[in-house]
Amino acid sequence: MRQIYEESELIPARPRRRGIYLLPNLFTTAALFAGFYAIVQAMNGRFERSAVAIFVAMIFDGLDGRIARLTHTQSAFGAEYDSLSDMVSFGVAPALVVYEWALKGLGKLGWVAAFIYCAAAALRLARFNTQMDVVDKRYFQGLPSPAAAALIAGLVWLMLDFEVQGRDIRMLAWVLTVFAGLTMISNIPFYSFKDLNFRKSVPFIALFFFLLVFVLLTSAPAKVLFSIFLIYSFSGYLLWFWRRRKGQDNGEKHEG
Repeated sequence: MRQIYEESELIPARPRRRGIYLLPNLFTTAALFAGFYAIVQAMNGRFERSAVAIFVAMIFDGLDGRIARLTHTQSAFGAEYDSLSDMVSFGVAPALVVYEWALKGLGKLGWVAAFIYCAAAALRLARFNTQMDVVDKRYFQGLPSPAAAALIAGLVWLMLDFEVQGRDIRMLAWVLTVFAGLTMISNIPFYSFKDLNFRKSVPFIALFFFLLVFVLLTSAPAKVLFSIFLIYSFSGYLLWFWRRRKGQDNGEKHEG
């Protein structure tokens, strides 16, 4: 996540400092290393390690911004460094991993799909950087690159758990890769969860739900993670359809 966001829109954003701070950028470096490690392991044919490394990169990427806000060390350097790290970990790494694992045998179709995903990640990050101050922070415009990367890595990890090789599901991998890439650069809204306040009390059922998810993650991480991000990747389309339907219904009522 970006290091310059505040937890609430009611809190004015702190100005970016021009210095370089060690602590948040160490987490960004860790995310970058995890993305690089995923690429190296894919080149060596160790695809499960590659998939896990991408999820590890997501964890560090989520921590760097929160550490920067907690320690008041947001900076312009940190924001740019975070974006470059995201491009490696959630753009280049997933594209190369899925290409080496499944798409390589498709020839031109394979590398075209991988490039579509990689280019879409770059475009998604560039648009995010230029529109961060004007968009509704409750929603992302297009699928976030970490979620798209998790969708690709989750597929690889899940299939390996079932002992399914990439060559056996090449077309499924191709479709999912292109879908993730195009959804990143779409205008489909995705809920960002930025308006959730974890400092407030929550119902007991919410605590039970989080405990259930934690138990499921520890018992079947590949299945749970892939399911979560697959549902999330389609949630934006459902939200878009619901908004569109609601707008049409309101227009019909107004005309009546």
